[in-house]
Amino acid sequence: MLPNHSNGRTLPAFTVVLLSSLYFSQGLPSGFLAHALPALLREYGVAVEYIGLLKLLALPWLLKFLWAPFIDRTEVGRLGDHRGWILLMQSLLALLLLTLSFFTPNMLFGSLIIFFFGVVLMINTTAATQDIATDGLAVKLLPEKWRGLGNSIQVSGFKTGMIISGSLLLISVDKLGWSMSFQLLAASLIVLLIPSFVFKERANVGSFVTPLSGDAPEQKASIKKSWGNAYKGFFSQQGIVYWLVVLFTYKIADSLGSGMIKPLLIDTGYTLTDVAELTFWASISGLVAAVVAGFIYYRLGAKWSLLLFGLLQTLGIAAYGLVVTGDLSNETVMAIALFEQAADGMSTVALFALMMGQCRKGHEGSDYTVQACIQVVMSGVVGALSGFIAKFAGYQSLYLLAGLLGTLTLIPVYIYFTHQAQRANTHD
Repeated sequence: MLPNHSNGRTLPAFTVVLLSSLYFSQGLPSGFLAHALPALLREYGVAVEYIGLLKLLALPWLLKFLWAPFIDRTEVGRLGDHRGWILLMQSLLALLLLTLSFFTPNMLFGSLIIFFFGVVLMINTTAATQDIATDGLAVKLLPEKWRGLGNSIQVSGFKTGMIISGSLLLISVDKLGWSMSFQLLAASLIVLLIPSFVFKERANVGSFVTPLSGDAPEQKASIKKSWGNAYKGFFSQQGIVYWLVVLFTYKIADSLGSGMIKPLLIDTGYTLTDVAELTFWASISGLVAAVVAGFIYYRLGAKWSLLLFGLLQTLGIAAYGLVVTGDLSNETVMAIALFEQAADGMSTVALFALMMGQCRKGHEGSDYTVQACIQVVMSGVVGALSGFIAKFAGYQSLYLLAGLLGTLTLIPVYIYFTHQAQRANTHD
């Protein structure tokens, strides 16, 4: 078996390969669900209101904190605690995708639409569980000084997987057909399990948490109490209401408009291959912009970065209202897609940086998790409404509304930083 820990001076190449394969694997189903599926559904005539409801099927990503302690403390046979769950969940993911390959899109998007949505819910559940195990394993493997590199591996691996399954999958469906495309996707997940299969997890690496035994009710009660106190403490912070308003509202424009971009493109005459090409280059733009945003954030600071990136995010989403006319050239639509994704990447970097700043010392994990859950809730609820707005009011009204709401969300940002400055002056 290959070694599974670092000597502290260098990060083993196998650790890089292992984590890259795991986060890349997470990006494959995520890219399919976020980018490819909305376009495919619309291509086969599924109503936009049902496409908007896809956001609700991401509920397991919100609720995963409920079963995370069980994953941390339960081994799968003799495969190891985190490694065992990774092998089990990723294999199940591959099986679910393989199952979809045995049905035609007309069946899945027609008479079997409820069955299909059930499979999508299972895909989200298994992917969220694999994410718990992968993050736990990463904490064990990475010494503190290497965790910056570990997060770079996470972001780049995940985004790359999303690009491939979000763009290349559409091209594959167009050229190779539905069945072959999903069989290849399932096979890829199995191949990507090879590093995890040859890896030997050791229980004494890093911050391993000893599994709770069945006769330790005091320990379980203590953990339950500590969870409650942690979340209560976060929401009891002075001035937290101002931040929560920002957290609830900052991404409204993106949540409202992004889910309808693919259906809009299909309805204006774009083929799946066209959408795939657009998605690919837009995703690359978002990756590059996210890196650049870190440097801009350093120079401008939190306040002006959040305001600037929020304004750009709003303009990017609202610009899709111009696509509805069908009068724009392909180059102009590409420019809008590149700008929107770049703005989305930059605004996400700024928001996540501020989320980290709200975490109390000693409660970083729980505080960040609860903020991320709020984001998922808002994205799901607002995204679910987008399809109904598009159907009954039209795409142009949808993006006009998104632009208006996005502009209004800059007000809570300004109020939040004004309050922060007043608090700082009072303490001085």
